[in-house]
Amino acid sequence: MHRRLFLGSGLSALAAPALAQSWSPSRSVRLIAPYAPGGGVDTSARLLAVPMTSTLGQSVVVENRGGAGGSIGAGEVARSTPDGHTVMIDALAHTVNPALMRGLPFDYATAFTPISQVLVWPQILIVPQSMPVRNLQEFVAYVRARPGQLSYGSSGNATAAHLASALLLNRAGLDMTHVPYRGGAPALQDLVAGNIGFVFGTVASSLQLAQEGRVRALAVSSANRLAALPDVGTVAEQGFPRYELNEWNGLYGPAGLAPGMVARWHGAVKDALADAAVRARLDTLGAIPVGSDPDAFAVYVRQQREAMAALVRETRMELG
Repeated sequence: MHRRLFLGSGLSALAAPALAQSWSPSRSVRLIAPYAPGGGVDTSARLLAVPMTSTLGQSVVVENRGGAGGSIGAGEVARSTPDGHTVMIDALAHTVNPALMRGLPFDYATAFTPISQVLVWPQILIVPQSMPVRNLQEFVAYVRARPGQLSYGSSGNATAAHLASALLLNRAGLDMTHVPYRGGAPALQDLVAGNIGFVFGTVASSLQLAQEGRVRALAVSSANRLAALPDVGTVAEQGFPRYELNEWNGLYGPAGLAPGMVARWHGAVKDALADAAVRARLDTLGAIPVGSDPDAFAVYVRQQREAMAALVRETRMELG
């Protein structure tokens, strides 16, 4: 990525005349969510669209362009004109797909302008109540005593839940069978029923199940404990240092987006995340607001792409 694309908000005032010429008030703004409605990315997009509309002074319209692990919607953004009227909110898959997909008509590393990391979604490792374990160490010992006999679920191949699970199994040297589901809900249903051994679920989907005693929370995937589960340790502090793998969302424009327009969109992200109603809703969902600047986000995306490529190689992960 060229540093000139990410000069930051300090140039927004200097770029104002250019913005006025390139930004058409008669056109709505497209916020592409490259996944089906109802998931985490779609939830994030629709939550942010209203305050973004207020900041930008133009209607921000969320468009779902799902399919092929997010690459169909991403391709549409990659082909769009870099005038600020089309942006995308994407998930962790943005940095995983390059290691798994071949023959894409665009390059994830060069086709987009990173604007801001928007949210982090920590995950919770949960097991059925019937499993006789109370913490991660006991879980590891239980699985090691039953090599190849247990399975685990995820919301699909190469999703954040699958990646978090694969990383843990790789670090702990565990042998379990992966069962990919079409979304997180059916995986959780089978977990509650005791049909699979564990799932990494989001706070939004898993916290209530744990609080109701229908599943047992053993660890969280984030670097720090969650306020909603203060007695549940992180994976890192339970024997696996430097372990961290969360779902996250980031905002991108097409390659060539002008620095002033990048600054304008970053400002809209910051304003949306500062909105009291948005913050309250994020608290209930267990999402952590970020709002990083374009430079920092560009570095983060590059680091994540390298880390995910290494994980895919180490675990021999495939889309299936």
